[in-house]
Amino acid sequence: MSNNKRANGKKPQDVDEDDLMATVQRIAALSAGQEDAPKPPPEHKFWRTQPVPQTHEEQVAVEADGPLEPNKPRDQVRQTPLPLPAGFEWCEVDITDENELDQVYTLLFNNYVEDTEGNFRFGYPKDLLTWALKPPGWKKTWHVGVRVSASRKLVAFISGIPARMAVNKTELPMVEINFLCVLKKLRSKRLAPVLIKEITRRCNLEGIFQALYTAGTALPGSVGACRYWHRSINVRKLVETGFSYVPIGKTFEQQERRLRVGSTPKLDGIREMTVRDVPQVKRGLEEYNARFGLHPHFSEEEIAHWMVPRKGVVHSYVVENKEGKITHFFSFYRIPSKVLNHPKHTELNAAYSFYYFYPEGKTAIETSNNLIELFTDGLHFADKTGHDVFNCLELMENSEVLDACKFARGDGVLHYYLYNWRCKPFPGDKLGVVLM
Repeated sequence: MSNNKRANGKKPQDVDEDDLMATVQRIAALSAGQEDAPKPPPEHKFWRTQPVPQTHEEQVAVEADGPLEPNKPRDQVRQTPLPLPAGFEWCEVDITDENELDQVYTLLFNNYVEDTEGNFRFGYPKDLLTWALKPPGWKKTWHVGVRVSASRKLVAFISGIPARMAVNKTELPMVEINFLCVLKKLRSKRLAPVLIKEITRRCNLEGIFQALYTAGTALPGSVGACRYWHRSINVRKLVETGFSYVPIGKTFEQQERRLRVGSTPKLDGIREMTVRDVPQVKRGLEEYNARFGLHPHFSEEEIAHWMVPRKGVVHSYVVENKEGKITHFFSFYRIPSKVLNHPKHTELNAAYSFYYFYPEGKTAIETSNNLIELFTDGLHFADKTGHDVFNCLELMENSEVLDACKFARGDGVLHYYLYNWRCKPFPGDKLGVVLM
């Protein structure tokens, strides 16, 4: 269970031994002169053993939502950690300890996400990792690491955080699985499946039997897929680093003018969110998110954690009318990428669309304009806070603003998965969940 992004906003194709074998078979067929030989569907030996729908046909044919395996009493859950290869041992990573947090940062920076050309690499800041891994109710036992027994070096990591998710109106306690990472030199040890099974065991011991996770690859049991879209802000920097290019037939100056972000907000009275806004933001998100088939339920404590601005981590804005009611809300978080081997630039700051709500107008045009204005102001604030590009997924109602706000279609696709829960797949506009 993983949630990986590419450093340039695209999703990585993690090497899977079964997929690699399918590719080898395809190459063999071509070399034998069978140019039209169909590519065999990839086999997923590990996922065949897990409680997820195994085929798309099986997923589409679901008649009623529900678990694939029943919950187990605690005494029927394995009580001891799974065995690891000789020379390795399990650990619980204490992210409240600066030294251990730094070890997670280093592992992720060197092994988690890098673009295929080797120009960009995600550098999850430690402040963001603390924010992402310590929401209300977080558990140290769900920050699972593998160390080399002799050197104590951290060589693998996976995390889980508690969440309450609504799936077609059914509210479930879940775990969001994230940051599955294994040292590149140890990928052949097949540690990833063991990490997944170990964190599953630990969640089961806490009485949680469903999980939400995302991946850039198509695995069994996908409940939806969303494409990434990118909106350039600092055009010159993005072009100079090779992140984006000037379209054929356009000059650099024309591209800069076309993508220039407004110098002032469009919505009257828009301001940064504060702690006192938490109750109203919670109500607004509850009302808005209810239109989606898959969405979170946030407590006020969780709203305060996830939405109240943290410098360099998450940015949130509200519009408050004359009666004191918050009518609009918009948020985004920051993930910087290190620019590798460039003489001038060392970092790109990417903003990622998070959660929002807005008032529906009397007509479809009025409603659409509200959302476009909200995103336009989001771009304005992303620019003012030093971001170079604004990324979003084609979920919620984001597709309504992509053309008007001059987003460019990316080639990365993010797949959403539910563990031990069957339901029909959702179209992107019925997905209302954003994971880091």
